[in-house]
Amino acid sequence: MTDSERHPEGQTDRKTERRLEETILELLDRRAPDATICPSDAARAVHDGDDDGDDDGWRELMEPARRAARNLVEAGEVEITQGGKRVDPAEARGPIRIRRTR
Repeated sequence: MTDSERHPEGQTDRKTERRLEETILELLDRRAPDATICPSDAARAVHDGDDDGDDDGWRELMEPARRAARNLVEAGEVEITQGGKRVDPAEARGPIRIRRTR
């Protein structure tokens, strides 16, 4: 099932992305200025799963978390990196990290 099938009007999807954007910034605020986070950190923080940690539902939030990071890049808030180097979000393939704009 795609995001559009789950959220036909896109309202819930945008609401989730907004929560992910806020969570990304909050997680970065709690770290050193040059620290990075993984989109999965934000996905796990936003996911309303089981308290026992066995729920992998946060994985469904990975693409929305990556979109949230791209939104924050466009806003000038963060950079996306691979291998410690800043990359264009449109070009990034595979694992990424997120850090505050330098």
